[in-house]
Amino acid sequence: MSVARRMWRGMMVMAIAAGVVAPVSATTLVRASLEGLVKSNQTVIVGEVLDVNSHWNDEGSFILTDVKVSVADVLKGQVDTDELTVTVMGGRVGDLTTLIIGGPELIPGRAYVMFLNNESLPGTQALTVRDLCQGVFDIRNTTDGARAVSQANGHPLVPDSLGYIDAPGGVEGMPFNAMVRSIRDIAATQQIDNREVK
Repeated sequence: MSVARRMWRGMMVMAIAAGVVAPVSATTLVRASLEGLVKSNQTVIVGEVLDVNSHWNDEGSFILTDVKVSVADVLKGQVDTDELTVTVMGGRVGDLTTLIIGGPELIPGRAYVMFLNNESLPGTQALTVRDLCQGVFDIRNTTDGARAVSQANGHPLVPDSLGYIDAPGGVEGMPFNAMVRSIRDIAATQQIDNREVK
């Protein structure tokens, strides 16, 4: 490996390390309610992660990860395909890792409820989980049936306007079917409200 390449990698590692030790305020998340998540995202799906592929953006300045998702159900918005690609910030390419504190954790073979929006990411525009860990709920099978558990559990959240600090459903999550009904109801109400405003 050339000296210049080693120096460049060393600088990248130092930059990443500096980002990790940045002030906590850089990754502070204000608690988002279920209603807030539905209203602020264009698309909400239930899906299983098929594959993840980390890569450098086109400028070679930031690592992104493309997540291939099999869509089982669309709870809000329109998805015209059985599979879609969600791009999230961070990932690992070779021996370099970009870690996004509070970012979603999407693992192949697992199912999630995902709140998605088209957003600007470093060097690209993509469908992404803009609310980081708050925008992904793990679907867990329990003896009482499937539950949706927010990935924001375990992350410190700033209280919302009502003073709540726990992720929707808390550490136990909420019954999956009840969550699906709530999301559909909120999305339908939002659609009616938008028509009345116009």
